[in-house]
Amino acid sequence: MASIKLEHLTKRFGKVVAVNDLNLEVRDGEFIALLGPSGCGKTTTLLMISGIYKPTEGNIYFDDVLVNEVAPKDRYVGLVFQSYALYPHMSVYNNIAFPLRLAKVPKKEIDRRVREVAKLTKIEDLLDRMPGQLSGGQQQRVALCRALVKEPEILLLDEPLSNLDARLRIETRAEIKRLQREVGITTILVTHDQVEAMTMAERVAVMHAGVLQQYGPPDELYDRPRNLFVASFIGDPPMNLVPVKFEKTDGTGRLVAQGFSLRLSEELTRLLSETGEEEFTLGIRPEDVALSQEETAEGFPGEVFLTEPLGGGTLVHFKFGETPFRVLAPKDLKIEIGDRFWIVPKQEKLHLFTADGLSVREKGHAEQG
Repeated sequence: MASIKLEHLTKRFGKVVAVNDLNLEVRDGEFIALLGPSGCGKTTTLLMISGIYKPTEGNIYFDDVLVNEVAPKDRYVGLVFQSYALYPHMSVYNNIAFPLRLAKVPKKEIDRRVREVAKLTKIEDLLDRMPGQLSGGQQQRVALCRALVKEPEILLLDEPLSNLDARLRIETRAEIKRLQREVGITTILVTHDQVEAMTMAERVAVMHAGVLQQYGPPDELYDRPRNLFVASFIGDPPMNLVPVKFEKTDGTGRLVAQGFSLRLSEELTRLLSETGEEEFTLGIRPEDVALSQEETAEGFPGEVFLTEPLGGGTLVHFKFGETPFRVLAPKDLKIEIGDRFWIVPKQEKLHLFTADGLSVREKGHAEQG
C-alpha cells in the first residue's frame, strides 16, 4: 500500500484552470473521497494521480517518492471508470486476466489471482459468462476485479456507481467499502454524490471550481462547514440559508429577516459583534429545528405552505418573503397546509456566514488559534 501527497498541484487546459494549487494528503490504507459538482476538478485530480494527465505545476508523491515523471503503467495504480470499459467479446475470466497477460505474468499465477479476486468480490460463479449476460452491479464487480488483480498499491474509483439504479447503488456502496477494508488498499473515490462520499470515505475533500474547500471526516464537514459552499453542498435535505441582519439591543443580539426575528445566545451575540459586520447568511439544517404550537421567545412564527411525507418524518415547508425554509418534523406530528407553528432552532446548531462566505464560528476558532 502507499500514502499519497499532492503538493501545490495545478492543471491548466489553455486558459482554463481545472485544478488550482491543491494540497492534499492521503494516509496509507485510507479511503478518501473527492466530492464536488461537475467541473470542479475532481476527475482531473484523479487522472493526474494515475499519470494519465501531467500536472502543469506541483508535485505528486507516493510514499514520499516523487512520481511526476513515472509512467502510468509503473505507478502500481488500479483505475475503475464509470463506464466499466469491459471487452464485450471476452469472458469475465479473460476480462479480469487481460492486464496480467499484457504484463506477461505466468499462466498459473494469472489463474490464482483471477480466482482470488473473483472470490473476494463474490463473482466466482460468473467467470465463464460474457459481459452482456451480466447485470450492472455484476459488471461493476468485474471492473473492480480487473483493477485489483494487478495487486495495485492505490485504487482510484471514478464515479463507479453512477450507472447503477438506486437500490443497487446502496448494495454496491457497502460492498466496495467492505472490500477496501478487507484488502486495506489506499483508495480515492471521485463522486458528485454526497451520500456516497459521506457513507464510504473516512475523509472527504470538497472541491469547487478547481479549489479545495474543506477536507476532513464526514461529521466535521456536516457539523462544522468552513464556508457557505460546503454548507450548501453537504446535507440532504439541504441546509436552510437565509440572508439576515444582525441587530443588538441592551446586549442581546437578534437576527432579523423578512417575516422573522430570532434572539441569539450570548456566545453568538459576542461572535457576531466581533466581526464588525451587520449582514450575514444564517444556516439551519432542517433536522436542527423543532416545531411548537405554543408561542416561545426562542423561535419565530411561520405558516405551513407544503408538506412532504418521507416515511420516517415529514419535511415541512415554510416561506419568509421569497426565502424557503424547511423543517424535518417527526411523522407523528399532525401537520396541515395553513397551520401556524413556532419554529425553534437549536442555538448550538446555528451556522452563520460573513459576506465573504466564511463561517463565523470557524473564523473565530482560527483567530483564537
